[in-house]
Amino acid sequence: MEISVSQENYLKAIYKLASREGVASNQAIASVLESTPASVTNMLRKLTEMGWIDYEAYRGATLTAAGNKRALELVRKHRLWEVFLVEKLQYDWDAVHPLAEELEHIGGEELVNRLDAFLGHPQYDPHGDPIPDSEGNIRKRQHVMAASELNVGQDFAVCGVRDSSSLFLQHLDRLGIELGKRYALTERLEFDRSMVWQAESGQTTTVSQEVASNVLIQRVK
Repeated sequence: MEISVSQENYLKAIYKLASREGVASNQAIASVLESTPASVTNMLRKLTEMGWIDYEAYRGATLTAAGNKRALELVRKHRLWEVFLVEKLQYDWDAVHPLAEELEHIGGEELVNRLDAFLGHPQYDPHGDPIPDSEGNIRKRQHVMAASELNVGQDFAVCGVRDSSSLFLQHLDRLGIELGKRYALTERLEFDRSMVWQAESGQTTTVSQEVASNVLIQRVK
């Protein structure tokens, strides 16, 4: 079935919103896609007629089986292109999202499978998000939590981010925080609940509560 770039963007937005909230509301979709509520409603009705989504007024939208499959294909392409841009073209991790947004709409199954093989079948993108395989299966990390939930004295490794905006990623770069880096939480300041992280090199970094709540980690025993 033919589908436009705009319609694909809706499917991906609904997939991400519904994954978190169970359903994608009109208001949330409008915010993500920077569109008007009226435009969103019209598109949701059209996507319902095409069989991509189930939509209920005043509640929101969820994907049908066909819509979910198409959305996962887009997510797979997007995240593989991000890996390609960072690993092969040396783009910074804060610069690849808009480029991958364009690249995810080109090519078909053969291209994405060749790209996957060329990259060595990566499991995660540069921001730590899992990459669906060719069957749509997602390999989720186990025991992932926000850094803000840690207790003093715990060792951990950074494995992802909740906020993948350029501003946030650039801020992490300034702090020297990157995926795979290991730290120990040595202190939590009483005034504002900010945290002191100590890297394996011994260097310390003070991290605000807001930043810590948007950095995903796995505890290291």
